[in-house]
Amino acid sequence: MLDVLKPHQPPLTEFAEYIGELDEVTKVDVSLEEIDERTESLKVTVEGNGIDFEKLKEHIARHGAVIHSVDKVIAA
Repeated sequence: MLDVLKPHQPPLTEFAEYIGELDEVTKVDVSLEEIDERTESLKVTVEGNGIDFEKLKEHIARHGAVIHSVDKVIAA
């Protein structure tokens, strides 16, 4: 689970679909935690096999978003 800060655009649905474009991602769950004048704070859960965190971080940054922290990790 990631704590992500992003601008209001793109909308949550588009942002989730964008994250899901990565080949190793099989599921994306985005919850809006807080909203202010310019940004949205999100909890983002990304599922899949062999997810490259650096690649994910760079992918998210292309939409002006940043990962503040990794709040939960489940490994099998």
